[in-house]
Amino acid sequence: MNNKIIFIIKVLILSAGLSFFIKYGGPYLSIPSTAINALIAVLIPPIVVGILLGWRLLQEVENVE
Repeated sequence: MNNKIIFIIKVLILSAGLSFFIKYGGPYLSIPSTAINALIAVLIPPIVVGILLGWRLLQEVENVE
Protein backbone atom coordinates (compact mmCIF):
# COMPACT_ATOMS: atom_id res chain seq x y z
CA MET A 1 0.00 0.00 0.00
CA ASN A 2 2.78 2.39 0.93
CA ASN A 3 4.62 1.73 -2.35
CA LYS A 4 1.52 2.65 -4.36
CA ILE A 5 1.15 5.97 -2.55
CA ILE A 6 4.82 6.82 -3.08
CA PHE A 7 4.51 5.95 -6.77
CA ILE A 8 1.43 8.18 -7.16
CA ILE A 9 3.20 11.05 -5.40
CA LYS A 10 6.23 10.67 -7.69
CA VAL A 11 4.00 10.69 -10.78
CA LEU A 12 2.17 13.79 -9.53
CA ILE A 13 5.44 15.63 -8.83
CA LEU A 14 6.84 14.69 -12.25
CA SER A 15 3.61 15.76 -13.93
CA ALA A 16 3.59 19.09 -12.09
CA GLY A 17 7.23 19.71 -13.05
CA LEU A 18 6.55 18.92 -16.70
CA SER A 19 3.48 21.17 -16.66
CA PHE A 20 5.50 23.99 -15.16
CA PHE A 21 8.21 23.56 -17.79
CA ILE A 22 5.70 23.55 -20.65
CA LYS A 23 3.80 26.57 -19.33
CA TYR A 24 6.77 28.81 -18.51
CA GLY A 25 9.58 27.37 -20.66
CA GLY A 26 7.57 26.59 -23.77
CA PRO A 27 7.32 30.14 -25.10
CA TYR A 28 11.12 30.38 -25.10
CA LEU A 29 11.38 27.52 -27.61
CA SER A 30 11.21 28.75 -31.16
CA ILE A 31 9.31 25.89 -32.76
CA PRO A 32 7.23 26.97 -35.74
CA SER A 33 3.61 25.84 -35.73
CA THR A 34 3.44 23.64 -38.81
CA ALA A 35 1.49 20.51 -39.62
CA ILE A 36 4.69 18.42 -39.59
CA ASN A 37 5.63 19.59 -36.09
CA ALA A 38 2.10 18.85 -34.86
CA LEU A 39 2.28 15.34 -36.32
CA ILE A 40 5.65 14.76 -34.70
CA ALA A 41 4.35 15.92 -31.30
CA VAL A 42 1.27 13.70 -31.58
CA LEU A 43 2.89 10.56 -33.02
CA ILE A 44 6.20 10.33 -31.12
CA PRO A 45 4.75 9.29 -27.70
CA PRO A 46 2.70 6.30 -28.99
CA ILE A 47 5.58 5.18 -31.21
CA VAL A 48 8.01 5.27 -28.27
CA VAL A 49 5.56 3.40 -26.02
CA GLY A 50 4.96 0.81 -28.75
CA ILE A 51 8.69 0.25 -29.19
CA LEU A 52 9.22 -0.12 -25.45
CA LEU A 53 6.31 -2.54 -25.05
CA GLY A 54 7.44 -4.56 -28.08
CA TRP A 55 10.95 -4.76 -26.66
CA ARG A 56 9.56 -5.90 -23.32
CA LEU A 57 7.42 -8.54 -25.05
CA LEU A 58 10.46 -9.87 -26.92
CA GLN A 59 12.40 -10.11 -23.66
CA GLU A 60 9.58 -12.08 -22.03
CA VAL A 61 9.32 -14.44 -25.02
CA GLU A 62 13.07 -15.09 -24.82
CA ASN A 63 12.84 -15.78 -21.06
CA VAL A 64 10.03 -18.32 -21.55
CA GLU A 65 12.06 -20.37 -24.00
